[in-house]
Amino acid sequence: MAPHLLIFPCNGNAVEALDCIGSTFEVLGFVDDTAAKQASGCHGLPVFGREALQRWPDALVLAVPGSPCSYLTRSQVIASLGLSADRWARVIHPAAHLSTLATLGRNVLVMAGVVVTSNAVIGDHVCLLPNTVVHHDSHIGAYSLVGANVSIAGHVTVGENCYIGSGSCLKNDITIGAGSLIGLGSTVIRDVPPGSRVAGNPARMLGPAGR
Repeated sequence: MAPHLLIFPCNGNAVEALDCIGSTFEVLGFVDDTAAKQASGCHGLPVFGREALQRWPDALVLAVPGSPCSYLTRSQVIASLGLSADRWARVIHPAAHLSTLATLGRNVLVMAGVVVTSNAVIGDHVCLLPNTVVHHDSHIGAYSLVGANVSIAGHVTVGENCYIGSGSCLKNDITIGAGSLIGLGSTVIRDVPPGSRVAGNPARMLGPAGR
């Protein structure tokens, strides 16, 4: 019997996660703090309040909050669920390719077409959207969101709680500081200081994150 799964919250990432699950889990429904979503359900699945986390204590949980506007709060939102390490799921689309030499953390969502190559490290609470490639020896820090069609070259370090916009390319041997946002379609060729917003080709500073 497949393990039970709850998905938090009921957002775009969570709905896309449904396509990644197949027969790996039995999805009980979504967990969301919004009363209107709880009343209406989503894609034929119920939407529960947080009490569902205690109602099904053996269910695993996939938590995928965050957007370009709210990514900096991901760590706090996920921590607020109060779950032990053994409750977190790892959801990987069957069309993703992960090297046997790669390392994946807890509460990781890997969508269709993603490639993670040798010695890459994907931290806890990370989302990798479709067709993204993480090359050898790169490290994606915990709580980071990586958009679709992103290319992360070898020996890149992405700090914790970053947002890497879809279509971006990150040159090899650079570091993206914690809490940074990389704009859509950017080409990043040099280190990015922590807490920065950059965009363009080549990427240039737009100012501090969160503004």
